[in-house]
Amino acid sequence: MKKIGFYGYPPEDVIQSYQEKGYELIDLDVDFGAPELSLIPANTCTIIKNIINHAFFYRDEIELILATVGEDKCDNGRFAAYLLKKWGFQVVETSNMNRKQKKIQICTSDLPLKTKIDTIMKSIVEKISLPEIKQIEKPEFGFWGVPPNDFSILELFPDTTAVYGWVRCVEAGVPSDLDLENFVDEGVKTVYFAQSFCSKGILAKELAERTDGLFIDLEKTATMSIKAKIEAFLKLR
Repeated sequence: MKKIGFYGYPPEDVIQSYQEKGYELIDLDVDFGAPELSLIPANTCTIIKNIINHAFFYRDEIELILATVGEDKCDNGRFAAYLLKKWGFQVVETSNMNRKQKKIQICTSDLPLKTKIDTIMKSIVEKISLPEIKQIEKPEFGFWGVPPNDFSILELFPDTTAVYGWVRCVEAGVPSDLDLENFVDEGVKTVYFAQSFCSKGILAKELAERTDGLFIDLEKTATMSIKAKIEAFLKLR
């Protein structure tokens, strides 16, 4: 099967046009364990490193890369597209500015948090068929942010955790909607997560301070101290 790489959340019509041509889409954001390259600074967000590492790892398999470069991603997404072109990749730049929200039901369901986020991210390129899923009557906790490079931290949260931030925007089909990205239900104890060196850390820290939440950032994998901090926040407050 023909393959293309992508990162971020390209417009749905663009994704569909390539799927109709028989392409398999590979999410370059996700950590597949590709060899670490030293082409960009060490203090770059791990997700951007993943994009570069995976582009080279799959270079002989992918025909092109759909690169999200607008407000729906980040400046580093735009810079990565520029560098990938310089390194000889065929890059199609996209920006998803859709503002027509879809129904949110996974973020507010009682599925395990890891399943919630994994399902939402897969829905970018897959048609997800869900049975009737039970909704959380009142969220006990919240997870705000982007999908972490290390999904193991998501296993620390109970099923009564609602999802906020950019992941919620993805389920709603509006990845560049800053108002929705900043929405959190009042009174919900929330962990605000950002990858280290990610610009979304600015939002995460401000929201955590304003709502008495917990701001967490990590680079590649979660340390025991990070996990202990999350567990203490969830259990002791």
